[in-house]
Amino acid sequence: MPDNFYGGLDFGTSGARISIINIHKKLVYSNSVPYLDSFKNPDSWINSCQSLLVSLPIEVKSNLNKLAISATSGTLTASNLQGEPIGEAIPYDQACNEHKILLDSLTSEEDHLRTPYSSLAKALTLIEKYGTNILLRHQSDWISGWFLKDWTHGEEGNNLKLGWDLKKESWPTSYLNTSWKKCLPRIVKSGKIIGQVNYDLAEKFNLNKKLILISGTTDSNASLIAAGLSKEDGLTVLGTTIVVKKIIDNPLKKQGITTHRVNGDWICGGASNAGCGILSKFFSDLEIKELSRQINPLKNTSLDLLPLNSKGERFPINDSNLEPILGPRPVSDSLYLHALFEGLAKIELKGWEKIGKLTGSLPKKIITIGGGSKNPQWRKIRERIINIPIVSCKKTTSFGTALIAINSK
Repeated sequence: MPDNFYGGLDFGTSGARISIINIHKKLVYSNSVPYLDSFKNPDSWINSCQSLLVSLPIEVKSNLNKLAISATSGTLTASNLQGEPIGEAIPYDQACNEHKILLDSLTSEEDHLRTPYSSLAKALTLIEKYGTNILLRHQSDWISGWFLKDWTHGEEGNNLKLGWDLKKESWPTSYLNTSWKKCLPRIVKSGKIIGQVNYDLAEKFNLNKKLILISGTTDSNASLIAAGLSKEDGLTVLGTTIVVKKIIDNPLKKQGITTHRVNGDWICGGASNAGCGILSKFFSDLEIKELSRQINPLKNTSLDLLPLNSKGERFPINDSNLEPILGPRPVSDSLYLHALFEGLAKIELKGWEKIGKLTGSLPKKIITIGGGSKNPQWRKIRERIINIPIVSCKKTTSFGTALIAINSK
């Protein structure tokens, strides 16, 4: 009798990855592809997804039992009522400042939504542009809809920045009489069955016709699941951006902070606009590896950089006008990379200080996941600056998403 397989698809800023696990939760297959077009173009997400599906071994395709999807939190797209995208998505790190008065009136008691980076601010921009005869869906929910050919649902964690209240399990009362409430998804909890794969799509890619789609989560929550975080640990995701997360006793509602519910625990965290994205603007992966070997992580460069990927910051400072500081650039490339690592570590430190101030405690150990977690020199620089022990997790975000699929009910 053939094995049953469980899949996790994760869509990041630069590309997509798939992980397949067996009934024993052992990784049996993994693959990743870059986006061929802009991250803002939903067709990029689908093209990368199709590439991953085509490359799947036939034994996996025909015995793929359940599939869950994670993606960037706060990337919002508008589609027509048939699910076809209209224009570009608004990415998680783009501020929408156009509707501040309306935003404030809708969020009188919801500080975490009163920011130009919230999905609500993005939604108001998309509604003004395209009207109310549209669907507003986050990246993960829209891709799940593509598999089902049904865009009805949205997963709770992906919709917190749009206003979904985890405790009340409802949208804010201020949304009730708006013309656009119909644009919002019907919310389901993470790890729940949302439907069976569309028959024609299963035929096209030779997938199991009975493949079940499971509601996923945000990419950083999937990282947390992959890392197996305990209550005394903290999680830092070093991807295109830096995300910090910690298990807390009671939910928080503060600007720049998001509180999720994962595996029965309350998780608070924040995401910076800085991260590995800035490194790739200056160096290739091979250059970063070679230059890192020349760095003495115990030394301080005395260069004070603020290496944001672009103008504006979400966390630990919420300021859409904050400018990056990327100079002066020294002659030595390894010294410049060293200074960028330090600048990113200082942002991470401020993030942990903010989390510590809000929750009353710092983690005793930081587990790191994502591309940046593999760099030993950066890890030692972070340990020196943050002064908390750091360990790297080799698991991927898509592995955490696959665990959601196998643990679903």
